[in-house]
Amino acid sequence: MRNGVTIGQAAAFVGVTVKTVRHYHKLGLVTEPDRDSSGYRRYGSDDLLRLVRVRALAAAGVPLADIGPLLDADTDRFAAALVEVERGLTERIEEMIARRDALHRLADGDRALLGDRAVALLDRMSQLGFPTDEIATAREGWALAKALVPEGFDDYLTHLDHALDDPSYVALIKRAASAAEWDPDDPRAAALAIDLADHFLANPDHLKVVTALQAGTDAATRYTMIARHGEDRTSATARATAVFEDRLRASGVRIPRPETH
Repeated sequence: MRNGVTIGQAAAFVGVTVKTVRHYHKLGLVTEPDRDSSGYRRYGSDDLLRLVRVRALAAAGVPLADIGPLLDADTDRFAAALVEVERGLTERIEEMIARRDALHRLADGDRALLGDRAVALLDRMSQLGFPTDEIATAREGWALAKALVPEGFDDYLTHLDHALDDPSYVALIKRAASAAEWDPDDPRAAALAIDLADHFLANPDHLKVVTALQAGTDAATRYTMIARHGEDRTSATARATAVFEDRLRASGVRIPRPETH
């Protein structure tokens, strides 16, 4: 009878499962011992040492496909191969750290989508008394704006930040937000549109809040998606927006005409 241990004992000694040992056999990483007279495969010290080396390399992150050549390599080739393995592991670690950081950012959805500056402006709007629904709409619109017009998003935030310093601008935008509760044919919608247009035309710096997100040859497409996000086309808000934009265009302000489908 050959001296040695059974596959179950070998697996236990090395710290793997029997299934794993058999997988190593299948891949050719460890030679499968012959059966003894009792019909059992007996693993000797050389077999166990080979198993230990395979397990150590696999635990270090070496792909199983690369372990065989490593075990059969001379000292110099083995050392060079380990350098490559370390480089690959470092890249994987950096990737995993980046994923972990992304998960942490997703815990604060606004910061993940918009960044710290936009989140600060949303907080400021809340402190200024903007309705919760208006802030929610702004949050979603800004996420679209950052994705569709990244080159103009920071400028937009800068212009909006400055505009929020003006109480008359804040009051007017709050009034516009309230239009979402009006009936579609409410006469206040037209009056609101006129007041909005007059304010922006009289305050060119505030007008940049409207024009900052215009970019590229497909500006109309992107403008429509951002400016009309969450808007009911039959609402008083939509009516006021259309009149407002028409008055700006009539005064020479370049505003893309929304695409209709």
